[in-house]
Parts: sequence; C-alpha cells; structure tokens
Amino acid sequence: MRLLLLLLLFVASCRTNNRTAAVLPVKDSIYSYKTPHPDGIGKLYQGREIAHVMSAAGGSWLERPEREVEESVSEAIHAMPLTDSSVVADVGAGTGYYAFRIAQKIPEGKLYAVEVQDAFIQQLKTSAKAKGLANVVVVKGTATAPNLPPSSIDLAFMVDVYHELEYPLEMLQAIHTALKQNGKLLLIEYRGEDPTVPIKELHKMTVPQVNRELAPAGFVLEQKKDMLPMQHWLLYKKR
Repeated sequence: MRLLLLLLLFVASCRTNNRTAAVLPVKDSIYSYKTPHPDGIGKLYQGREIAHVMSAAGGSWLERPEREVEESVSEAIHAMPLTDSSVVADVGAGTGYYAFRIAQKIPEGKLYAVEVQDAFIQQLKTSAKAKGLANVVVVKGTATAPNLPPSSIDLAFMVDVYHELEYPLEMLQAIHTALKQNGKLLLIEYRGEDPTVPIKELHKMTVPQVNRELAPAGFVLEQKKDMLPMQHWLLYKKR
C-alpha cells in the first residue's frame, strides 16, 4: 500500500503541465489531438495519449533507496548487450541513476547521458565529475532528437521515458540514425497489461502498443524479458 500511494502521488505531483489545451487541431500527418486527460497532453500517437513529462523536481524519487529492489535494476542492466567498449546512450537520463551504473561497466567505452531539462543536465555533469566517470558525456537533447553522432551508438535505452516523448516518431527516427547498423534500442516501461502495477494508465505501456509505435521508425522487437517486477524489458533491432 505504501508503494501504491508513493507512485500515484509521485506521478501526479512531478509532471510538467506547461502546455495549453486551447485550439488543438484534430489531426496532423502523424498525430491526432483531443481534450487532454489530467495525466496527458492531449496529443495521441498510434491511438495512445502522450503522458506529462516528469520534471526535475522528481529527481529524489528516481534516487530512492528502495528502487533497486522494486525494479530489479541490477538485473535489467545485467541483461543489456554490453561490452567493455560499448558506446551507449541513456535517452532521458534524469539524475543518472542508470547511466552511472552502466558507465562503470563499459570502462573502454562511452556513455552519452541525454537530457532536455537544464536542472538534470547540471546535476549529471556535477555527479559524473564527482564520481570520476570520464567516459560519461552529457548531451542536451531536444524534443525531437537526442543530438547524437550518426551511426555511433551500440545501445540506446530509455527507462520509463518513451511514453512521455512529445514527438515519439521524430525521436525514434533520430535514434535510428544514431545507432550503428547492428545497434539496439532498449525500452523499459511499466506494464500496461497488468492492472496491479501501481502506476497511472498513461504512464504504462503494453507490448503490442510499443511494437505498433516503433515499427514506423524502422524497429522490430528482437528480445523480450520478463524478469522485472513491474516493467517490460524490450530490446529492438533496426529493421
């Protein structure tokens, strides 16, 4: 019950709600629009309403001590296709909870920590320096692109981030370009099929929905792992 209340309150309190619902178009070439749900922005992609973005004010929740147990973070990272020299991009890195752990596993590689929020960017730079992680490069992305070099990334991943992307197709296309020919994209998302997962509906996703959304950007599901307590672990390859 404590976890349920924590997660519900967190999602409600830490969203960014700067978009207005006034005079929304019904549809454009990619997206459609409607009156926003309280947890969404009123913009739909492949029939799914995009959720509000978590602001930097929620950073302490990302670093909560119980996160390792609740989300089996070590298992999620252990399953990633990494080598000592991998070039990895954490898109939506937040506080660097995943990024810094992975950077230590690729001592001869590079970890791009991509963020759009200035508060997170400054925190990432400060923490990377304090931890002595010289292989971490902090990058300021945009709503449509991670601003990564083309054909440079072995693995790009997003942890509970994809469902909040304001321009999911454009971002996926940009990630596709940044990946090497055999590069992979990993999404970790709360399971929308499971009503017992204590997260609001717009902040969860089902596997069929993720597959439907990634296909137009040139991705196909390669591997699905079910070892995490509340989340999907979905690895995609370039078609």
